[in-house]
Amino acid sequence: MNPGRLGLTPMVQENPLWISWHDSNWIPLLNPANVMDYFSEKSNPFYDRTCNNEIVRMQRQSLELLNNMTGVEYIPLHVQDPILYVIRKQHRHSPTEATPMADYYIIAGTVYQAPDLANVFNSRILSTVHHLQTAFDEASSYSRYHPSKGYSWDFSSNKAIAEKTKSQTKKEAPVKEEPSSIFQRQRVDMLLGDLLRKFPLPLPQMTNNSANANASDMNSTSNNHTGATGESDHSGSDHTMIKQEPVDPSGGGRSGSNEPPPEKKMKI
Repeated sequence: MNPGRLGLTPMVQENPLWISWHDSNWIPLLNPANVMDYFSEKSNPFYDRTCNNEIVRMQRQSLELLNNMTGVEYIPLHVQDPILYVIRKQHRHSPTEATPMADYYIIAGTVYQAPDLANVFNSRILSTVHHLQTAFDEASSYSRYHPSKGYSWDFSSNKAIAEKTKSQTKKEAPVKEEPSSIFQRQRVDMLLGDLLRKFPLPLPQMTNNSANANASDMNSTSNNHTGATGESDHSGSDHTMIKQEPVDPSGGGRSGSNEPPPEKKMKI
């Protein structure tokens, strides 16, 4: 028999991680003292009627007796009044040993079941694989192949990507630099002046070799000036000095005589 043709749907157990529960009448009055009574409401799908809490409640006894019982029980685990309450479902084996089964958190009066670590890992892995598969499918739809050119990309079919590439090319164009204003230049000059006054430039220090070289150059320059001055003075004081020629020792002329040299006779 096909249940679909008869309008029947198979009974599928609903995942408790996908459902939530709240009671509008309790939300304004919810506090740490009555949060367990709120969680024990009959309409709450997360509450097990066969737990030890229900037995203690029917007997109108204190919840402290749960430590001496064995079986499923609910205990308040964390309270952050007035917005957050955490309740744990556990199986008690002895007064000192209990195995956690599930955690429930109440946020603003709405009850949710907290996922366990395996469900968190599965959800994150499935979400990652889904996004990666979607990215690969979208990337492969833009790939093109030509026997002579090989593989290439064509984003013309996607208007968003095409407009994005156009905008990027426009942004890459060189931007014209605007000249600085008078205020900016004056401000920069003032700051540079302050820095120069605070940190003046060091004076250049002369080494010993350069100092000695400069001293010797100065001395030689003064000597040259002195010699030139002496010559000029001597020449100026004695204008009548005549330079005399040396006397020939071979007798061509007698020293101290004013006689002219002998005349040369012409040969006939």
